[in-house]
Amino acid sequence: MKMDINCDLGEGFGHWKVGLDELVMPLITSANIACGFHAGDPIIMRKTVKLALDHKVGIGAHPGFPDLQGFGRRAMTMPAEDVRDYVLYQISALKGFVEAEGGHLQHVKAHGALYNIASKDPVLARALVAAIQELDDRLIVLCPAQSEMARAAMAADQPWRAEVFADRAYMADGSLAPRSLEGAVHKDQAKAVLQALELAKGMAIPTLDGKQITLKASSICVHGDTEGALDLVRSIRATFQQDGIDIEPMGTR
Repeated sequence: MKMDINCDLGEGFGHWKVGLDELVMPLITSANIACGFHAGDPIIMRKTVKLALDHKVGIGAHPGFPDLQGFGRRAMTMPAEDVRDYVLYQISALKGFVEAEGGHLQHVKAHGALYNIASKDPVLARALVAAIQELDDRLIVLCPAQSEMARAAMAADQPWRAEVFADRAYMADGSLAPRSLEGAVHKDQAKAVLQALELAKGMAIPTLDGKQITLKASSICVHGDTEGALDLVRSIRATFQQDGIDIEPMGTR
């Protein structure tokens, strides 16, 4: 078995620092780097890109709604063509930094509310995939397997990979449990590591609403701002290696 470990990084802003990027980066295989709209700024973007390249980590753009104050986690209503332009703007900016440092952009993963809404809204999903394809039809769309984003990517013949989350609870329909619900974020490290292993093996996991689901994935995400993220990534990586699961970037498959 092969599995990619991805993490959302570069999510500070100015003097505001989020996460332990320098310590997490060597442990992952793909990094989703904030592009300045929900977090990040040009200086942080370049620094995080260089850090990823130093550790041979696959680089992805992490575009979100223009919502610095809400960290991109608030739903915003806007025309699909506006979303397309916002996404194109953000991934173009990060792609510029990556290429200026001699690297290449591997993937795109939407952030926060944009990710959640585009997973269910076919119009928004098509707009997001169109923005990605307009820039580079080789970029991988990282998204849930049973999502409108995956369907839009397949319809457009855009590469895509399915991802799941180690540190988030799921609902019976396969969607992430809303953060407003108690237990939506796994604060128990052992529980998150077990979920990561079960998901990697294609096993059923319990949902927050009392069901069992099986989710397809080739990449496991750990949020960089989750409490104890560094220890969690270390534990997941060690558990995968002990269980014979090869860890490699999604772009190698």
